[in-house]
Amino acid sequence: MRARELGIAIGDDEPGRWDAITDVDGIRVGHTTLIEGESIRTGVTVVIPPEVPLFAGCHRLNGNGELTGLEWLRESGLLTTPIGITNTFSVGVVRDSIAARSADEDGWSLAVVGETYDGFLNDIRAQRIRSEHVDAAFAAAAGEGVPEGNVGGGTGMVCHGFKGGIGTASRTVNGYTVGVLVQANYGRRERLRVDGVPVGRLIGDRIPEPTQGDETGSIIGIVATDAPLLPHQCERLAQRMGLGVGRMGGTGAISSGDLFLAFATGNRGLAVERGELPLRMLGEGEISPLYDAVIDATEEAILNAMLAAETMTGANGNTVYALEGELLADLLRRS
Repeated sequence: MRARELGIAIGDDEPGRWDAITDVDGIRVGHTTLIEGESIRTGVTVVIPPEVPLFAGCHRLNGNGELTGLEWLRESGLLTTPIGITNTFSVGVVRDSIAARSADEDGWSLAVVGETYDGFLNDIRAQRIRSEHVDAAFAAAAGEGVPEGNVGGGTGMVCHGFKGGIGTASRTVNGYTVGVLVQANYGRRERLRVDGVPVGRLIGDRIPEPTQGDETGSIIGIVATDAPLLPHQCERLAQRMGLGVGRMGGTGAISSGDLFLAFATGNRGLAVERGELPLRMLGEGEISPLYDAVIDATEEAILNAMLAAETMTGANGNTVYALEGELLADLLRRS
């Protein structure tokens, strides 16, 4: 189930065909989901741009997390590899696998890999992710509708006291497309708001809440657009993801790694190292509608992550319950 299937439309702009980051032409998303025995609940998600390098920017809302390769991204203004997302203890193997793939093609790589902590449902110290799981995510990557919820890197994640995971959404604005993908694993139940309604408080204990601590977790967010943006404009788009998280009730808590990256496909052929490059830039007066799109799509992507997720029992018998779509829709109708 997704937000729009329940009649929940965040903001005024329309989504693209898939209501997903893959609405930006050429982008593919792939997952490997690893569920084994009673305690392994994890995986890998990859976001593959149509080519690299591309102009990019990033933003840190709170830094208790990891998104590798950002120092070079800030220095150069370029995204130079596909993006991986996994659990906290598997960043290294995913980074190495993406670096090896990129080095085979380009001879050099600083891979970009983000993480959130799935140790409540997953035996994270078992470190079960291997390079073949990364390869499988690349092999599964498609430019269509994106599986959400308990998939890929989001398999074992918890969001606002409900089952979380991978979510995505998109918006079309003035002829451009903005797509968002999140790995949502943050937030407190009582702060959860949907379209301004305090649904976390209204639900209360009608859906049991896991006892994993008040502010455990993080969120990784990726923005893609086909607008012709330069790196400083991409950075400003990434920053607006934090406003979408805030509208859902996120606070950038001290325990949270809230890290966001935005890239733009509107300028191509950036691998040329000599001579002049013809570049395009969207005028500053046209940027604000893209901000709106990022904020609204981020809110919807987080909601989609929770609505698509299913109740899961994992390590140590811990259970996290899904957000019930019909209950949410009823609360919003009554508000």
